[in-house]
Amino acid sequence: MTQGLYSPDEFRDNCGFGLIAHTSGEASHRLLQTAIESLTCMTHRGGIAADGKTGDGCGLLMQMPVPFMRSLAQQHFATEMSEQFAVGQIFLSTDEAMASEERAVMEAVLVDQGLNIVGWREVPIDPSVLGEIALETLPRMEQLFVDAPGHSADELSTKMFVARRKAEQGLEQHPEFYICT
Repeated sequence: MTQGLYSPDEFRDNCGFGLIAHTSGEASHRLLQTAIESLTCMTHRGGIAADGKTGDGCGLLMQMPVPFMRSLAQQHFATEMSEQFAVGQIFLSTDEAMASEERAVMEAVLVDQGLNIVGWREVPIDPSVLGEIALETLPRMEQLFVDAPGHSADELSTKMFVARRKAEQGLEQHPEFYICT
């Protein structure tokens, strides 16, 4: 039963996970390389399609590289981000009219939460490394930069969660729309 912003159909299960971290919490390129290498050891799960290149979606979850994202905001939007900001990784429809509608809904719910839209950035991709099956369903991938001057980290987190759920509910008829978490 759907109640409020919660929908049990939105939650997916996984078959397991691995965890590696620096004991003092430091970011490390070596740690990232180790994580990528560990993903190459996952083929035993049958997570590779018949084309030999399309995977089942396993990947890495890591902390946002704040200095890098700040530099992208400066480079793409000539904007200095405030202390609190967010970057959403969003899959949009490959149909431009639908993608425009999805962007508009996303922006409206964020503005309704009192957040500032900085802009959208197309994520650079290399489709030459993708399998035939993956290419058939490749979404448009964009990053949405959101600034939250005057808000605490907890306030921003709450506002982003509410905006995400409202956008998902408002766009439930858009099968390609997906906010990565």
